[in-house]
Amino acid sequence: MRTIAELPHPDCKITIFSMNQKFIVKFEQGALEQTYKISELDVTGGVDGVFQLIDDEFIKAVLNLFKDMNKEFTQTYNRHEY
Repeated sequence: MRTIAELPHPDCKITIFSMNQKFIVKFEQGALEQTYKISELDVTGGVDGVFQLIDDEFIKAVLNLFKDMNKEFTQTYNRHEY
């Protein structure tokens, strides 16, 4: 897996990788991460096409999922009284 781009964002780290004819878009926020795999054949313009997919609306949805993930993990952790 090879890193081909990083996109600056104040609320999460966004990294684009290339591996096995797929673009892998990874979002990281603290200990949480979300990964999306996109076939290179499904994107016009290579990595520039991936940049177009990662628009403000998509990033907002990703950040909302991070909130839900954090909430669920916190509730799970608290149920086990660590």
